[in-house]
Amino acid sequence: MAAKRLRLRYDGICSGCRESLPAGTRAWWDGDARAITCLRCRPAPDAETNPPSTDQAGAGDPADEPPDAIATGQAGWSAADEHEKRHRRREERIDRRWGRLAGVIKFFSDDPQSIQAWAKGAKGERRLGERLERELGDRAVVLHDRKVPRTRGNIDHIVVAASGVWVIDTKAYKGRVEQRDRGGVLKTDLRLFVGRRDKTKLAESLGWQIDAVRAALGDLEAPVRAVLCFVGGEWKYFSKPFEQSGAWVTWPAKLVDMALGPGTLNDDQVQAIARRIETALPPAAPTA
Repeated sequence: MAAKRLRLRYDGICSGCRESLPAGTRAWWDGDARAITCLRCRPAPDAETNPPSTDQAGAGDPADEPPDAIATGQAGWSAADEHEKRHRRREERIDRRWGRLAGVIKFFSDDPQSIQAWAKGAKGERRLGERLERELGDRAVVLHDRKVPRTRGNIDHIVVAASGVWVIDTKAYKGRVEQRDRGGVLKTDLRLFVGRRDKTKLAESLGWQIDAVRAALGDLEAPVRAVLCFVGGEWKYFSKPFEQSGAWVTWPAKLVDMALGPGTLNDDQVQAIARRIETALPPAAPTA
């Protein structure tokens, strides 16, 4: 089936430059590849002065029209929102206590580390989200910052690819990431360390996220893997991802390689799984 130029009925992303294309934009739709291409990446022929009527939204064969765009979410939105709330509450406390001097206090003091950590986390999630979208391209569906109903928690990223479903928790920690054996001569006790800090509990705490995704899949079958991805961490030369408490511990470039590994899911299955997760675990960021 040849690609056709039409007005998009739903928001989409160009398969070439990865720019967002809002509904109503003229673009190319390839029904076979299920891909949208903007007119900058693929200009319309100069001779086409009177586009056919099928380029109107809702016209033509429904099977040829682009599907509803998946609400992929906004990476780091929850962390950024929490940072803003905590920052605002701190400034309100300063206003109540210091009155006219509040401006001076704010100017000469910074938010405590407990507040700054939320901004740092949001930045790390955005960096990883952008990299996943850029390097996975149309070979996977990347969902960001998903709410888990009946909980206060969220899932930073979910990647659906031929290799399966990857449930990703992002950490913007500094220090060398490594696995150490803290057991004795007759006992093995593998622990996750970041610098001098034992962070094994980070991997242990991912079980509820895996449970939430598996519940969202329902009767759809796919491998589901937990990932703890350190953005900005340090690694030894020739390091490899390792498993800790049932979760993979890795870094962004290697995570992309893992997600693009071989698998059994075809394109239709990937789309069906992504849509099931999108519905069950909606994006945390408000939608227009």
